Amino acid sequence: MADKSSVKSTKAAKTPAAKDAAMGAKPTLLSGGNPQIAKADGDAPVQAYIAAMPGWKSDVGRRLDALIVRTVPGVLKAVKWNSPFYGVEGQGWFLSFHCFTRYIKVTFFRGASLSPVPPVESKDKNVRYFHIHEDEEIDEELVARWIRQASELPGWVP
Repeated sequence: MADKSSVKSTKAAKTPAAKDAAMGAKPTLLSGGNPQIAKADGDAPVQAYIAAMPGWKSDVGRRLDALIVRTVPGVLKAVKWNSPFYGVEGQGWFLSFHCFTRYIKVTFFRGASLSPVPPVESKDKNVRYFHIHEDEEIDEELVARWIRQASELPGWVP
């Protein structure tokens, strides 16, 4: 069993807001079009977040989620701080993403350890980002390599 400092597996979202999201209630869009989804563990709140992403971002969110699931079988999911998080039980979170007005920011919590290093720096020396803009082709092979490498590293534990 994982200790309290690691990512824990849960069966379903339990909060009323997460249940509403799973039932199709339309969430509020925050600054930059980022969906406001209640903190909850599991696939359902992540899918509610992705469905609420505005315009082209929702399709990109579905593609990212599918790529992560294909690359890391058994990946754990949650929505925290209005962003989907992906992790490995006992290791912490390795990736999240967030909607901004003109792009989606993909965060690798140990991105400075990836090869090649994702292109966008952070104030945190360990974190690296890459941004996805509308009509931009995603190099899925490169992103899958980053995802695989990140999932094998100790993750971020809030």
